[in-house]
Amino acid sequence: MQITDNTAVSFHYTLTNNSGEQLDSSIGSEPLLYLHGAGNIIPGLEAALLGKKAGDKLNVSIEPEHAYGLLDENMVQVVSKKMFEGMDVEIGMQFHADVSYGSGVITITAIDGDDVTIDGNHPLAGEHLNFDVEVVDVRPATADEIEHGHIHGTGCHH
Repeated sequence: MQITDNTAVSFHYTLTNNSGEQLDSSIGSEPLLYLHGAGNIIPGLEAALLGKKAGDKLNVSIEPEHAYGLLDENMVQVVSKKMFEGMDVEIGMQFHADVSYGSGVITITAIDGDDVTIDGNHPLAGEHLNFDVEVVDVRPATADEIEHGHIHGTGCHH
């Protein structure tokens, strides 16, 4: 069966950046399972998987615009350390916050005295991503999975 919209797809992947640094991998664990056509994975990878079938292997290079987007300097700002209510803040800490596009994650990227630089961009925004992929399985999604917009894996209850 080929990957089309409303199919349940499982695949193994290794993700690297353009420097060859491994950023993530499913090797040694369960494959990633998603509902094709529902926007559950980045658009560039979803487009590359369209039409593939179990056993297919591919290497995909994805531009930032089709991954996590370009870096948006408007999502970087300097705030007062007082906003963190006396917490011991450190570079790299992440928080859920209401940002201009809704709920998101901000990351502390710099601390200078009482000034804290926060960044609302996705950590991989602006990155060219390289995926080494092996499609493990493709099956029709169930009506419930299509209605809910994601695959119901082990332990999923609705």
